[in-house]
Amino acid sequence: MHTKHVFLLVVVLFLLIPLDAEAQCAMCRAVLESESSGKAAEGINNGIVYLMAVPYVLVAGLFYFIYKKMRA
Repeated sequence: MHTKHVFLLVVVLFLLIPLDAEAQCAMCRAVLESESSGKAAEGINNGIVYLMAVPYVLVAGLFYFIYKKMRA
């Protein structure tokens, strides 16, 4: 039974180790690297921040709604 726990621990630790990955498609990366002004890269970064912020705003609104319902 002890070896099963060790094996499970090794598997979990292996899954938690971050792996380097390219997060852009080849075409997006080529366009962003070849552009000298950096406007496209700035637009991509702004889009990522926008997409990241929307779920947080929705969850915060949900918690606020639940809080108001519980207080009433």
